[in-house]
Amino acid sequence: MTVPGRRSSIFTRLLRHGFTDPSGAERLLDVPELAAVRGDSVLLDALGATADPDLALRGLVRLAEAQPEEERQTLTSTLLSAKPFRDRLLGVLGASEALGDHLARHPRDWKALVTYEAADLNPGVAEFERCLADAGDPVALRVSYRRCLLAIAARDVCGTADVAQTAAELADLATATLRAALALARAAAPEDAALCRLAVIAMGKCGGHELNYVSDVDVIFVGEPVEGVPGAEEGKAVQAATRLASHLMRICSETTVEGTIWPVDANLRPEGRNGPLVRTLSSHLAYYQRWAKTWEFQALLKARPVAGDLQLGADYIDAVAPLVWQAAERENFVPDVQKMRRRVVDNIPVAHVERELKLGPGGLRDVEFAVQLLQLVHGRSDATLHSGSTLDALKALAAGGYVGRADAAQLDEAYRFLRAMEHRIQLYRLRRTHLVPEDDADLRRLGRSLGLRTDPVAELNKEWKRHAAVVRRLHEKIFYRPLLDAVAQLTPGETRLSPKAAGQRLEALGYADPVAALRHLEALASGVTRKAAIQRTLLPVLLGWFADSADPDAGLLGFRKVSDALGKTPWYLRLLRDEGAAAENLARVLSAGRLAPDLLLRAPEAVAILGDPEGLKPRGRDHLEQEVLAAVGRADGAEQGVAAARGVRRRELFRTAAADLIGSYGTEDSPREPDPALVDRVGQAVTDLNAATIAGALRAAVRAEWGDRLPTRFAVIGMGRFGGHELGYGSDADVLFVHEPREGVPEHEAARAANRVVTEIRRLLQVPTADPPLLIDADLRPEGKSGPLARTLKSYEAYYRRWSLVWESQALLRAEPMAGDLELGERFIELVDPLRYPVEGLGEDAVREIRRLKARMETERMPRGADPTLHAKLGRGGLSDVEWTVQLLQMRHGWAEPGLRTTRTREALAAARAAGLIPGDEARILDEAWVLATRVRNAVMLVRGRPGDTFPSDGRELAAVGRYLGYGPGRIGEMVDDYRRITRRARAVVEELFYGG
Repeated sequence: MTVPGRRSSIFTRLLRHGFTDPSGAERLLDVPELAAVRGDSVLLDALGATADPDLALRGLVRLAEAQPEEERQTLTSTLLSAKPFRDRLLGVLGASEALGDHLARHPRDWKALVTYEAADLNPGVAEFERCLADAGDPVALRVSYRRCLLAIAARDVCGTADVAQTAAELADLATATLRAALALARAAAPEDAALCRLAVIAMGKCGGHELNYVSDVDVIFVGEPVEGVPGAEEGKAVQAATRLASHLMRICSETTVEGTIWPVDANLRPEGRNGPLVRTLSSHLAYYQRWAKTWEFQALLKARPVAGDLQLGADYIDAVAPLVWQAAERENFVPDVQKMRRRVVDNIPVAHVERELKLGPGGLRDVEFAVQLLQLVHGRSDATLHSGSTLDALKALAAGGYVGRADAAQLDEAYRFLRAMEHRIQLYRLRRTHLVPEDDADLRRLGRSLGLRTDPVAELNKEWKRHAAVVRRLHEKIFYRPLLDAVAQLTPGETRLSPKAAGQRLEALGYADPVAALRHLEALASGVTRKAAIQRTLLPVLLGWFADSADPDAGLLGFRKVSDALGKTPWYLRLLRDEGAAAENLARVLSAGRLAPDLLLRAPEAVAILGDPEGLKPRGRDHLEQEVLAAVGRADGAEQGVAAARGVRRRELFRTAAADLIGSYGTEDSPREPDPALVDRVGQAVTDLNAATIAGALRAAVRAEWGDRLPTRFAVIGMGRFGGHELGYGSDADVLFVHEPREGVPEHEAARAANRVVTEIRRLLQVPTADPPLLIDADLRPEGKSGPLARTLKSYEAYYRRWSLVWESQALLRAEPMAGDLELGERFIELVDPLRYPVEGLGEDAVREIRRLKARMETERMPRGADPTLHAKLGRGGLSDVEWTVQLLQMRHGWAEPGLRTTRTREALAAARAAGLIPGDEARILDEAWVLATRVRNAVMLVRGRPGDTFPSDGRELAAVGRYLGYGPGRIGEMVDDYRRITRRARAVVEELFYGG
């Protein structure tokens, strides 16, 4: 009897043995059915060694209560006298509630755990077939299957079998079960069985001999007529085989009073669920030779005949094997495989990503995909890699030098741990899941089942995250590290890739010139210098990022050039090694096109921008202008001063392009940025740096001839995209030049000075140097190319009052002071405001004239041969369509709506929507089209290094544009279709608002 107010000694012992509900456990130990074992310390010790002592005790009580009286004594005496049996039974009961339920329903099945012989420790298909032999119907088959599963689970939880052996045993049990189910189907339809040969090919984890406790069993069925049997022609034989196969699937999959075994999934067959369930061997071959996708050959890596006509199954394997090992020669092979992996990750619900053990980043699928990819690349010439088992294939890859031994060992350890977690999670309730539980009790049981006893939950999370991090770090790196070993040759006697194998791998990973790539790798990684050692560490990761781009060759070549230029600079390699983002940012920039690498290679020290968290943020105009003017002030002459200003511009163009590319691609630590934000940032940044550069050129031109004071006040007015803060990388700077003679200066002298300054500014900004020129376009001035480059404010006033045309008023919508005398610039704006925002809006004649000009431009200015549906500037729904529509709204309503008085297209469009001048949906359509067309123009410049208004025709350049726009490998058609769809919708809005309103 327990003394009131004090804990009993058994309560304390239960706590010490790991029970979480010692009071409940005390009550269970007091049940009469356990009277024979209640006081035995051996039982408590054994319960305390299980994953969940409370669950094990509850299961034991249920089992004892279910025993007939004569059997109960046998059970309890065996439990106390036979340690192997005790560990097995309690181990299963403490790890699996579902198997505890089975034992309660079938109380005699505990005897399946008593046998402890050599054959019992390593059962194969034959042993499992004997265990299932007496099952004469689907219900009995389920009971027999669970009895076999009891023994497998016992070996697993007691450590008699490791995770790979357990997975193999589960696959062998599945094989025996498929054979038993096929036998039942044949017995039910002997006439069908007589007509056909049917082979069952295991796929997936069953085929790879690495099955889970609860998993779909993937299969493919092959059928042929039986030779010499009357009426067994091909059509009837396939129909008979289909009936047998369907019955087999139902036997295994249907839910009965004993539950289900597992679903049999035949969706990996040709054409998936849309294709026939059974095909002949020749039909399979015809499909694979003509129609099969890359992933289907990847799936066939694990194909294995398991049931039915095994000779037919072997013929199937012999026939498809050559096709499997040629898959790596298919166009877009590696991008296809990587795209499939990304699609798997993308389809995981957001709430599950962090708990997804199989499909999430750093999960089981990462290891499996990496191993399978390397098998397909190198298995063409090395038959030792022809294995369906992930761990066996990983071992063979390491032995052949295709994967570094240390990397393989780490992946092997991580994969075994993750598979063990998966097994124990599924074993608990025998449910198909790959999600790590959230409940502490479930995590505690899971941790204890894996031998983590001190603090199971904390230890489990720590080990899981550690192994997942290893997989994340290595699953792509293992492709590249052996390439370096092949060229560096630092460890004598180490098995390494041959030049041929290294070339094959590079080619499969998307390198167009693997010979040149190997040459670059050798130059970067060979030798014993500190530089070579650091680059050997960096390159496996960099090569992965390069391969993720549209032009890996350019990325690797650019990295070699930058390293050659900066390799002896201590901060450079330290930056890449220690600043996590710097290396990835550099890889993205170097492999995304020509413009950013060209800018970087002209002054490689700008790579420091990529390692500074603040380095990618654009500098404001005030900051830039201050730096440019200071540089001009220090220079000895105008050309030196403007060269310094252009150097600042080049650096800032690189900063802007790098930030744009990195934001467009996203990184491991930050997602891809939205398109509108990127467009606005680029437009503002390029506008600011061009304005600062022009200010510097103006200061240099004035100082060279007039000192600090020009005889006339002088202002530069931005026009077009420059005035609209919407410049792209390849845009000219559209400007007007306005001046006003200083007091006492004759007008002709002031005009001569102003025009000489303009000429000198344009010359200085285009002097051939290593830096990109800034082209100044003044063609929007009064009288166009026939008029003077610079006019006085009074001259502008006289011209606009007397001669101005409606298109000139429209052009002035973008006018904004950019450099020089800002007070003069503001007076110019006051002068033109009544022209661009006429009181009471535009008259009907002016509206008709604008529409006529737009229609004429559409027919006359489109380049010959250009596709009007894909021209970003002048094409259907492109920049011109949206901008003219917005500008018409500004000229008609700007006098009454202050929000419309802006030089920026997107701001004006938002203001028109806010004022009710355009419905919200239509405004969004126009905005989306304008942003997309702007992004296309920016992409073309970044990729080709020269401006363009339409998609490139070169396949690699087109793919690079796609990556910049967020379209992965193989999605070029989707990108073009999306562009046409978005701009077609925009054109419909333009037709209504511009031409019809």
